[in-house]
Amino acid sequence: MLRSRLATDLGRLALNLRFAWYGPTRAVFEELDPVAWERTGHDPVRLLEQCGDQLDAAARRPGYAARVQDAAEELATYLDADDTWYARSGGDASRVVAYYSAEFALADCLHTYSGGLGVLAGDHLRSASDLGIPLVGIGLAYRDGYFLQRLDASGWQHAEPARNDFHRAPVSPVVGADGQRLTVEVPIGDGRVVAQAWHVAVGRISLYLLDTDVEANLPHHRDITGQLYGGDDDLRLRQELVLGVGGARLLEALGVEVAVHHLNEGHAAFAGLERLRTHLRAGADLPAAIEQVRRELVFTTHTPVPAGHDEFGWDLAAYHLGPLAGELQVDFPALWQLATAPGEERWSQTVLALALAGRANGVARLHGEVSRRMWARLWPDRAVDDVPIGHVTNGVHPGLWVGPELAALFDARLGDDWRAGEGPAVWQDVAKIEPAMLWGTHVRARRRLVGEARDRLATQRRRLGVGTDGRGLDPDALTIGFARRFATYKRATLLAHDLDRLAAILGDDERPVQVLVAGKAHPRDDAGKHLIQHLVGLSRDPRLKGRLVFLEGYDLDLARSLVAGVDVWLNNPLRPLEASGTSGMKAAMNGVLNLSILDGWWDEAVADLAPHAEVGFGWAIGDREEGGDEHARAAADADALYRLLAEQLVPTFYDRDHDGVPHRWVTMMRDAIGLLAPTFSTHRMVGDYVTGAYRLVPARSEAV
Repeated sequence: MLRSRLATDLGRLALNLRFAWYGPTRAVFEELDPVAWERTGHDPVRLLEQCGDQLDAAARRPGYAARVQDAAEELATYLDADDTWYARSGGDASRVVAYYSAEFALADCLHTYSGGLGVLAGDHLRSASDLGIPLVGIGLAYRDGYFLQRLDASGWQHAEPARNDFHRAPVSPVVGADGQRLTVEVPIGDGRVVAQAWHVAVGRISLYLLDTDVEANLPHHRDITGQLYGGDDDLRLRQELVLGVGGARLLEALGVEVAVHHLNEGHAAFAGLERLRTHLRAGADLPAAIEQVRRELVFTTHTPVPAGHDEFGWDLAAYHLGPLAGELQVDFPALWQLATAPGEERWSQTVLALALAGRANGVARLHGEVSRRMWARLWPDRAVDDVPIGHVTNGVHPGLWVGPELAALFDARLGDDWRAGEGPAVWQDVAKIEPAMLWGTHVRARRRLVGEARDRLATQRRRLGVGTDGRGLDPDALTIGFARRFATYKRATLLAHDLDRLAAILGDDERPVQVLVAGKAHPRDDAGKHLIQHLVGLSRDPRLKGRLVFLEGYDLDLARSLVAGVDVWLNNPLRPLEASGTSGMKAAMNGVLNLSILDGWWDEAVADLAPHAEVGFGWAIGDREEGGDEHARAAADADALYRLLAEQLVPTFYDRDHDGVPHRWVTMMRDAIGLLAPTFSTHRMVGDYVTGAYRLVPARSEAV
C-alpha cells in the first residue's frame, strides 16, 4: 500500500515541470537515486522507469514517503490555488493568452531550446504559472534539439545530436474526445502536413508542442519537426508555418478561446495569417480582418541584428504560402505586401508581425529605441519617436535561477514570498541578512561551482588527452564568469585583447583571479567556433596558470551553477547589439556583481537604480558610445575592462576584515539582490505584459 501511494505521488510530480524550478520537489527525485538522477539527465520519468524496483526500499526509508507525499500535496495546493496575483488584480480567467515561441527552455531533460530566446520563453511560462495568468504555450516538438557540444583536441566545436524521446519524457500525448491523437492540418507548397501534439504541464500552464512525425505524413514532412533550427530556408519556412498556423489551429481544435495571441519573435508570425483567415471566413473583408487581428495580436522582437530576422525570397514564399492564400481567398501579392518593407524584395517575418500586431515591443528600453530606428521605414510619415514599438524589459525567473545555497537562506529569512512574485518589498529584507551569513552562503556556492568545473575539465582531459585538469582553479579565488552564445558581436575574446595585461591580473598569486567561460556557437557559425578555439588555446597558455578555462557542454544545469557561483558576471557586447541580455540578471539575483558594457538591460539598471544603491551593484565598462571603428572601440573597452579589474574589482574583493568578510563587496551583493532581483524578474515582466500589452487588467493593483 505504501509503495503504491509512493509510486502514485512520484508519478504525479514527474509529469509537471514545476520540479525543474521548485527545489523541494526536485529533491525527492534526486534523493530516490542520485546517480540515476544524473544518468537520466534529470528526467523523472526515465528515473522512475529505471528505479521502479527500488520503490519498496525507498518506501521503507525513514521519512522519504512522507516527504514525497508532502511534495505531492504541495503541488496540488499550488495548482488549485485561486489566491493568485492575477485573481487579486481582478483578472478574468476566461481571457486566455496564447504564447508562441520556436523554442522553450523547460528542463534539463527536454532539448527544446538553443539559447536566450528559449530561456526567456521558459521563464515567461514559469512566471505566468506562479502569477496565475490564463496562458497556454505553443511550440514545436523537435526530435533533435539544438545540439550537444563537444570539443576536439584543438578546441574546435563539434555538434552531437540532442535527442528528445517524447515517449519517455515528462510530457503526454494530446488526445481528442474520442481518445485518439488530436491532429491538425497545415497547408504548405507540396501538400498538407498533419501535426499531432504533446502536452507539457509547466506548473499551472499548458504548453503544446506540435509534432509532424506522424505516419500519415510523407517522409520529408515528418522531418519538419526533426531538428531545432536545422536545415535551410525551405525547412525554416515549413517549421514556421507549422508553428504559427498549426498552433492557432490546434488551439481552435482544443476549444481554447484566445483573447490575445503573443508572438515571441517573428518565427510565429504566420499565426497572424491564420487569425486573418478566421476573420475572413466569418465575413470580414481584408481591411476589417486586419484590424480585428491587430486588436488581438502582440509581437515581441528580440534582436537588432539583421541576421536574427527571418526572410524569404518571392519564389519560396509564394510556393509555400500559396495554398494558405487560397484558403484565405486573398491573392498572394496582397500577403507579400503585408510582409515586405517599402523598396525591399524579401518576405520578412518581422515586417509581417509588425503589420498585423496592434502592440509591439522590444525587450529593454534601449532596444525599444533601437527597434524604432531600425523599423522606422515602415512608418515613413512618422517621427522615429512615434514609431509604434515600445518596450517591456526582460526578466528571469527567481525560482529557477537562484542557486540552492542562497535559496535555502532566502527561504529561512524571506519566507516563500520571494518565489511567488509578491512584490519588491520582500527583497528589502535581504539588507537584514548578516554580511558573514550572506558571504558564507556565496562562498559555498563558489566552491561547489569550482568542484563541478574541475570534474568537467578532468573528464574532458581524459577524453582528449590534452587540456587542463582544473587543478589550477582555486575555490577561494575571485571568479569571473562569461557564458553565452558565441556570436561575434558579443566579443567573447575581448578579455584577451592584451594578453600581457590579462596575465598580470590572473597571475597574481597573492590575489588570484580566474575566469570560467562557456557557451556554444551556431553549428554553421565558423567565426564563433574560432572564438571558442582561441579561448581553449588560451586556457593552455602557461602564462595564465590554468586560471582561464573553457567548460564544454553549456546547458541549463551548468548555467545555473555559473550564475550562482561566480563572483562577477562579465558581458562585453558591441553596443547596441545586445537587445536585452538576461544572464546578468540571473547572476544579480544570486548577489553576483555585473561587469558589463552599457547595453541592453544593464544600461537601464545603471541609469535607473544605481542612484538608489548604498554602494553599487557592479561596474560599467566604457561609456554609451556607439558606432565608429570597431577595432578602436574594442581597444578602448578592453583598456577600461583591465583598469576596472586591477583598480577596483580585485582590491574590493580582497579587502577583508579579520573574519575574512569583504564588507564593501557584500554590501554591493545586497544592493544587487535588493534592487535588481525584483526589477528584473519575469514576475515583473509578465505583470507588465498583462497590464500593458495584453490589457487583461486595467492597471497593476498590486506590485509584482
